[in-house]
Amino acid sequence: MPGVEARGRARAFDGVPPVTGVAILLPDPALIMLVGAAGAGKSTFAARHFTSADILSSDAFRAAVSGDEADQRSTRTAFSILHREVGRRLAAGRLVVVDATNVERYARRALVARARLAGVPAIAIVLALPAAIVHDWNGGRLGRVVDPAVVDRHLERLTVALGAGGIADEGFAAVHILGSVAEIDRVAVEREHTAGARDSSVAAVRGRRSPRR
Repeated sequence: MPGVEARGRARAFDGVPPVTGVAILLPDPALIMLVGAAGAGKSTFAARHFTSADILSSDAFRAAVSGDEADQRSTRTAFSILHREVGRRLAAGRLVVVDATNVERYARRALVARARLAGVPAIAIVLALPAAIVHDWNGGRLGRVVDPAVVDRHLERLTVALGAGGIADEGFAAVHILGSVAEIDRVAVEREHTAGARDSSVAAVRGRRSPRR
């Protein structure tokens, strides 16, 4: 499966060698997990490459539960609902994109388990941008700005995830790492309908430039 070159990170992924290219080919159905710190552009990436019907956002579920996407008190309930919806959609043979930080091992493992139960591959797309860029984007949000200390914790946990024994060994069918703004801007996402899908065509969703916030 084509991947995106992970400059300076290949040695951390002995089991998932990077391949130079500009396309990520995704099987459909599958569970697509976006991974990255708050402010790394996950929601923008999701909106650029997937339809709204594909995406399940943790912020949206928190907002649905409490009326405030920033209300951390609603996180447990929000994720419980999100996981049930992931399972329901995967069982229906749909491609599902989870837009959440997913920097914690337990969060990733729970979602991989959902994919395994449904008999579909789990794919990770990691937005591993430099800390300065993430903080700049977070501070420039039009909506909620996450506490910089929280962003730093996310970045630290992402570093751990990208290390030995991390995300590469957690059961993903593929791990795609985007380590620069240039890689994010030039990547294209293609989806290939696998056996059992309603048709066998390859639908390409090409990257469209749009404001990040």
